[in-house]
Amino acid sequence: MKFGMMKTHRRNQLLLIVVLIVGAGATLALVMQALTENINLFYSPAQVVAGEAPTNQRIRAGGMVVVGSIQRAVDSLQVSFLVGDLQSAQFPVLYDGILPDLFREGQGVIAGGSLDESGVLIADEILAKHDENYMPPEVAQIMASQQEKTPP
Repeated sequence: MKFGMMKTHRRNQLLLIVVLIVGAGATLALVMQALTENINLFYSPAQVVAGEAPTNQRIRAGGMVVVGSIQRAVDSLQVSFLVGDLQSAQFPVLYDGILPDLFREGQGVIAGGSLDESGVLIADEILAKHDENYMPPEVAQIMASQQEKTPP
């Protein structure tokens, strides 16, 4: 009889293959879930103002520090400032900590943190450009797209 009981070593091999496939699937599912939870999405000032950025979730947002918008607390390291896109979109950032040495008005900045319900980015990380020729790629892309939109 050609089709009958499966031999023991074949059954063991099949069982091993099934266990490996299930294990690989479970590992892939866990890795995908971890990546989804820890993803840092970047938003431009226009997207933050338009409400496209999620609230109470970690994001990165960047643009240019608006001239005249930096306000420092007298009794703490807390700093608040506006980030804009050289157009009309601006959003407030609140940061409690030591700012990078190159942080100043009119310079490119990326803030990492979470957006609260009132539209203020509560930042736990501030990145500033490191020399006169560098601008973070995300900020440079936003500035280029804004310049393309403005009529000559």
